Amino acid sequence: MSAMDSVERWGRFEAVFQGPETENPFVDVSLRAEFRLRNRVIAVDGFYDGGTTYKLRFMPDTEGTWSYTTYSNHAELDGIHGELQVRAPSAGNHGPVHVKDKYRFVYEDGTPYLPFGTTLYHWVHHGNEEREQSTLADLSDSSFNKVRMIILPTGTMDPPSLAFAGNLSSGVDTQRFNPDFFAHFERRVEDLQRLGIEADLILFHPYDQNVWGFQKLDPETEELYLRYVIARLASYRNVWWSLANEFDFNVHKTTADWDRLLQFVQRHDPYGHLRSIHNGTKMYDYSRTSMYDYTKPWVTHQSIQHWETSLTTNWLEMCPKPVVVDECCYEGNAPRRWGNISGEELVRRFWECMVRGGYAAHGEAFVGDSSWISSGGKLAGESPSRIAFLRELMEEHQADLWNTGSARDCYWLYFGISRPAYWELDLPADREYYAELIDTWEMHRERLPGTYSGPCQIPLTGKSYAALRLTRV
Repeated sequence: MSAMDSVERWGRFEAVFQGPETENPFVDVSLRAEFRLRNRVIAVDGFYDGGTTYKLRFMPDTEGTWSYTTYSNHAELDGIHGELQVRAPSAGNHGPVHVKDKYRFVYEDGTPYLPFGTTLYHWVHHGNEEREQSTLADLSDSSFNKVRMIILPTGTMDPPSLAFAGNLSSGVDTQRFNPDFFAHFERRVEDLQRLGIEADLILFHPYDQNVWGFQKLDPETEELYLRYVIARLASYRNVWWSLANEFDFNVHKTTADWDRLLQFVQRHDPYGHLRSIHNGTKMYDYSRTSMYDYTKPWVTHQSIQHWETSLTTNWLEMCPKPVVVDECCYEGNAPRRWGNISGEELVRRFWECMVRGGYAAHGEAFVGDSSWISSGGKLAGESPSRIAFLRELMEEHQADLWNTGSARDCYWLYFGISRPAYWELDLPADREYYAELIDTWEMHRERLPGTYSGPCQIPLTGKSYAALRLTRV
């Protein structure tokens, strides 16, 4: 067998074929394949990649010898047979991330996964390879293991290439795609995979500003776009689908439209990648946002924008799915409300969310040489090192982090802006715990003398932004 016919479990197999040249191959030519292992069959869509080139991609989840057969409306691509040998995964390849036990995430091989996300909306849209490499270098040195990124441009951009054919000056053909754009986009997704970072791909957004028309595509064009994106990108094991950013700001779509599109992605993704949709802050009053109903079965987790992360408890109670506060405002000095909180405040919101059983995400919006959330480059804020400290602490006892039973091995308390001199607890009487006092900003932890059990009083420092961790002896 050639190297092309061998792939590791959760790797990416690619088969390349030569096919017809038609007026519009993206629409005129259908290509799909069925991959078989014993009695299992997984169907995948192929895609047109320019010239006379057509491709199939497949992410196998089981070791062994798989066979495949192609199906097409053109004879050159129909009835092609092949085999691939799937070997054991390499070091660091844990498979895709899925939900486990309602509120938690794990890789498919069972390795726990705690998302610590950051936001890089358009970092691959500027045609600046040096800056993209700088972004990857900073990510590799950070604690961030999830990146939110947008496929379509916003109305203020004139990128060198688009997902669709055409450009801002000559016009866009939404019935054709740009294979060169996707080849570049895929390289960055693969770079993130190499770094152990999940790519949370935002499929739609409401920021056209009457320039592109992507906010109000007809259903047939939306589904053509989604099929092409899924055919090209679903075989990357680190992909998540975010159907839209701030979906409620799009006045051209109803909730039924978003339901339809989410179900379409669910049906056409052969691997069941994580799926969600992200709300804006379209307020009816200061305590509510226009949230999507995350209890719907085609959504795997809650992707929330809200500045008050103490509401994590409420969101978990309302919907038994993981809460990811993908935007709780950004560290920076931007003139907009969402982009000018301090690093200290962003770290507070992270701790508040995590200790309550959710996950938070970072972003930076500093005025100057292009902000991190839109262009990447270099991290400039004070929060990333403190978020790394939080991740280190949380991963030490992640197995017990969301155990709400009465016999826990680890308890967390976070005091935020409060600064009590001591705290009273009623711990299990038949267990002993040692206490660690944590300064979340100075990144310092101190083990207190002795152990605690039953009703007890634990001394604190009287400083704000302190946390307390109690661990069973």
